[in-house]
Amino acid sequence: MCKECEKDLEKGLPSHPALLPETTLPTSPTSRPALFLSNSGKALLASNSSKSLVSSSSKSLTSGCSSRFRFDKKYLKQVTGRHNDTELHLAAQRGDVAAIRQILADIDAQMIGTISAQEFNAEVEEIKLAIASEVNELGETALFVAAEKGYIDIVKELLQYSTKEGLSMKNQFGFNPLHIAANRGHEAIVQVLLDCDPELCKTVGQGNATPLVSAATKGHTAVVDVLLSKDPSLLEITKSNGKNPLHFAARQGHVDIVRALLEKGPQLARQIDKKEQTALHMAVKGVSCTVVKLLLMADSSVVTLPDKFGNTPLHIATRKKRTEIVNELLHIPETCVNALTRDHKTALDIAEGLPLSEEIAEIKECLSSFGAVRATDLNNAPDELRKTMKEIKKEVHTQLEQTLKTNRNVDGIVLELIKLHQQGIYNATNSITVVAVLFATVAFTAIFTVPGGDNDDGIAVASRGKSFKIFCLFNAIALFTSLAVVVVQITVVRGELNTEKRFIQVINKLMWLASICTSISFVASAHIVVGRRQQWAAILVMVIGGVTMAGVLGGMTLLVLKNKRIRKRRKREKKQAGSLSLSDSDTEVGAIYAI
Repeated sequence: MCKECEKDLEKGLPSHPALLPETTLPTSPTSRPALFLSNSGKALLASNSSKSLVSSSSKSLTSGCSSRFRFDKKYLKQVTGRHNDTELHLAAQRGDVAAIRQILADIDAQMIGTISAQEFNAEVEEIKLAIASEVNELGETALFVAAEKGYIDIVKELLQYSTKEGLSMKNQFGFNPLHIAANRGHEAIVQVLLDCDPELCKTVGQGNATPLVSAATKGHTAVVDVLLSKDPSLLEITKSNGKNPLHFAARQGHVDIVRALLEKGPQLARQIDKKEQTALHMAVKGVSCTVVKLLLMADSSVVTLPDKFGNTPLHIATRKKRTEIVNELLHIPETCVNALTRDHKTALDIAEGLPLSEEIAEIKECLSSFGAVRATDLNNAPDELRKTMKEIKKEVHTQLEQTLKTNRNVDGIVLELIKLHQQGIYNATNSITVVAVLFATVAFTAIFTVPGGDNDDGIAVASRGKSFKIFCLFNAIALFTSLAVVVVQITVVRGELNTEKRFIQVINKLMWLASICTSISFVASAHIVVGRRQQWAAILVMVIGGVTMAGVLGGMTLLVLKNKRIRKRRKREKKQAGSLSLSDSDTEVGAIYAI
């Protein structure tokens, strides 16, 4: 008897009429699905054939069953409709908010007496969430249906029984309720969904499409404004093909949306997709000249950008026979009317390749008035230019080779000059050494053959005179100066050009000093030899020697100073001109002065 009761209970039918009054609740005047327990006691079933909840207590059904059924919080749906929709789906399709509320309210009535009071609220809420989350064959809950139909009251009602995961759930096409509402243009529903979960605006569907892309494509300006107010960064999210919302709005010719998007992000006008097309490329495919004007006002330079096939917006507009748009593009100064595609075609070539029509005739006339030519006519100029460039390249190559030869010759000349300079320095040092030895010999000899002769004891006759003292002093200076020059010449290291130049400048000055001292010694010896009787002769010798030495020394000093001043001025002028001559380079053969 117990087994028969359980089988009938599983089917939703009482096995004995006598038991019906004990287990049946008051019936409802309206037909609605009832919930009842399955044979295993693990599922709560919906039935359209019953209006009552059968008790889960096996003791009230049969005395032979001592165990009590357990409730497992699992709802099995009664499916109807084309896509196996539940009663909740069908009510949402009809927009019957009262039926939605009744279906959800029946759960409270049908669950009375099945579980304890402590667990009642939690169990009922969980069942309602499960019912609201049931999907049909399309993977859509009743919330999807209400969002698509635009029933805001039903959406608000179902949101009470939806979780965050339920809101972001996607159907088999990859869209969630927000995508569907945005695609249909239901602004109020979009606002309600975003109030529940603002992060929904960043969810993506098929092809990485955001709700903003869906709304912009369909031309729902109010929805676009709502989404942008929630998160302006949606502008930067592109589809998998690289297109942003502006691409789609421009292609469909939605003027208000294009204006709104450009106000939020003017940089979108230059953004390209995977075909390297901008929003202007998409706009010229449509028929809205106003959209084209808006994009050109945002950034007119995009009119010159080609896609990966070399097509500029002018090429595409010509191919699409958009007469008004072609005329608008031609009035932009940046437009290149004879730009070539990768197929080496101009806009005029494309127009002539299309079947003759009124639009094509007007486009050809417009292109011709702005100087458009065929690619074959355009290629003559590049050929001439290419030929000229080859000739220029050949001439430049010849000049470069000649310059290299000249540089090599100049380098050889510089090396020869350096060698000559080194040889000159060697000769100068040798000459100075010979002269220094000569000066030292004369000075050394003069001290032993003093003017006026010696006494028998070897002392100079004129040793007490001032002239003799002057003679001895300057003769000694001349001797030791000459010897110093000889010592320097012996010490200097040969082969280091700069070092030798500095040493020559020093020994030249020493030789000047030796020459002056020797001259003074000679004048003093003249005073000793001539004596007082012929003093005029000594004075004459002194005047001649002084004038000669002073004139030579003064003239050389002025010449050296003038030459140095000229060289400094030339060097400063060349430095200001930004170039240094060969004489100012590291290989300069500089002059050597004794002063």
